[in-house]
Amino acid sequence: MIHKMTQFFTPVNILILLLVCILNVDIQAQEEKQYQPLIIGFYNLENLFDTVDHPQKRDEEFLPNGKNRWDSEKYLHKLKQMSLVIANMGEETKEVGPAILGISEIENQDVIEDLVNQEILVEQNYGIVHYESPDRRGVDVGLIYKKKYFKPFATQSYRLNIPEKDDFYSRDQLVVSGNLLGDTLHIIVNHWPSRRGGEKRSKPLRNAAAELSRHISDSLLSINPDAKIMVMGDFNDNPTDESVKKIMIAKGDQNKLSKGDFYNPFYKLYKQGHGSNAWRDTWSLFDQILISQGLLKKDYSNWQYYKPSIYNKAYLKQKTGRYKGYPSRTFAAGSWQAGYSDHFPVYVILVRELP
Repeated sequence: MIHKMTQFFTPVNILILLLVCILNVDIQAQEEKQYQPLIIGFYNLENLFDTVDHPQKRDEEFLPNGKNRWDSEKYLHKLKQMSLVIANMGEETKEVGPAILGISEIENQDVIEDLVNQEILVEQNYGIVHYESPDRRGVDVGLIYKKKYFKPFATQSYRLNIPEKDDFYSRDQLVVSGNLLGDTLHIIVNHWPSRRGGEKRSKPLRNAAAELSRHISDSLLSINPDAKIMVMGDFNDNPTDESVKKIMIAKGDQNKLSKGDFYNPFYKLYKQGHGSNAWRDTWSLFDQILISQGLLKKDYSNWQYYKPSIYNKAYLKQKTGRYKGYPSRTFAAGSWQAGYSDHFPVYVILVRELP
């Protein structure tokens, strides 16, 4: 029996067997596809004001002689804190900072430039898109992006006008269209009207903001039904509220989307009890990123949605006291806390297959 087996494994047969093994290894290597991830996020920076008096803005409390005694030391500390968070947001993709980040509660372009020129971020070579808006407090929205990944080719600021409310002023909505490494991406950055005066009383203002975002989105979808759109921001409403769920038509289940609907990856996180900000012992998930169906095709030869995240690491949280676990703020009850922001950042990861 041993003699017969030895005859079977002739030199020719052994060579054929080796060739088959090599071919199988090569096929397996081809099947092990490699993917490139990028982080696209949003962060409410909670009152990133400079120390300069701008008479056309209500920035009195953020001046050296104002209520908050806002001086250069506090401003520089705030910049350092914000830049640290932004840099760390990229850790899941082993990068310093996200590829693209929408931001809100910024006073002007000067503070954004100071932010991206912080030591921990400066080498990332972030570009800036910003327009001044008519918000009474003087805060705007903006966008920063890594120039090596994203190249804007069109930007526009949309004014939120409320019929019969000529004295109403809020943040504009920023639309940035650009080339993301060969793929066209449209981003709409928002900071919808707050709940000041009560949730029900202020609800029509956020609904109006949602209608504007929906109108902008529909305009883009009318040009290209497969347009890749991300509507992000501090909506001051949760994923289940009318503005997001019914007006934006943002659903939490990809299998229930109809033509033109948005997918809200933060819906399930909210239902599971997660939040990005807290108020009076209640967590909310006001910070969200809505995704058009062009990013849900599962054709990874170009950029597609992968997963969402709330960046809520331990160092961003209040360590002790009644508000333990809440976001560690810059100010609380009029007192300097030397924290970060009253909101956690949020982001989604996009991926594409490497050639």
